[in-house]
This record gives sequence, C-alpha cells and structure tokens, in this order.
Amino acid sequence: MIDEWLLQLSAVGRIALAMGLAACIGWEREKAARPAGLRTHMTVALAASLITVLAEAMAHTAPREGFATDPTRVLEAVVTGVSFLGAGTIFASRDGSGVHGLTTAGSLLATATIATAAGVHAYVIAVSGTALLLLVLGVLRRLDVGVRKGEEAADTKAPAAAPST
Repeated sequence: MIDEWLLQLSAVGRIALAMGLAACIGWEREKAARPAGLRTHMTVALAASLITVLAEAMAHTAPREGFATDPTRVLEAVVTGVSFLGAGTIFASRDGSGVHGLTTAGSLLATATIATAAGVHAYVIAVSGTALLLLVLGVLRRLDVGVRKGEEAADTKAPAAAPST
C-alpha cells in the first residue's frame, strides 16, 4: 500500500516537471504574443504526461489483470490528440499571402513529447528538449526578425524605377 502511494507521488513529480518545462516554453510564446501561451502549453504537458504516467501504471498492473499493453499506442494517442489541437492553431490567409500558426502547432507537439519524456523518467531528454525548443523559438526568432528588417531596409534603399516614356 505504501509502495503504491510512493509510486503515485513519483508520478505527480514527473507531471509537475513536465508542466514546469512547458511553462518555460509557454512563457516564451506568451512574450512573443502568440496564440498558444503559458496556460495552453502547460495544459498540453499535463495531458501528455498524465496519459503517459497512467499508461505506465496500467502496464505494471496488466500482467496481474490478464491483458497486454503496448506503449507505442500511448505515444500515438498523444500525437493524435495534440495534432488535432495544433491543427486548430494553423490559419491560411484569405488573400493567399501565407500560413500562420505553424510554429505554434509545432511547439505544442514538441511540448507534448517533452512531457511524455518526463512521464517515462527520461529527464535529461525532457530538459534538453526544452532547452533546444527554447533556442529555436527564441534565438532563431530574433535572427528571423533581424533578417526581415534587413530585407525591408534594402527594399527601401533600392532606386526607384525610371519613368517610362
């Protein structure tokens, strides 16, 4: 009985770690004024890590209960659920000028996989994945903005076309 409680408390710790890592990602998205921010990323992490932890708990009881488990099906469920959520964040411009929300959808999927890693005790992978995602979202966004500003400046300095006669 005590062992069961300790296992469940350990699972709560893994869920909290997943949510803490997701908070870092969500905070970065919040600062960038993106549609899915702190609460969304933390909620995705909660769901993904909780599903993973529950699947692990079921795998431990499965032999006693007489049924088999397949951990890959849990991963498929997380990916399917988050992909559905991510698809709702992607919008095409009505004028056909572009698509918006792809990075947000990608960050939600990455957050779910980070949470899944935390749920299966892969702490180094979860923390490293968070650091890499923050690098991509933060540092590369600044580089992208700098490149765009440079292109706009170059466009404004281009000589005007000669009037046609």
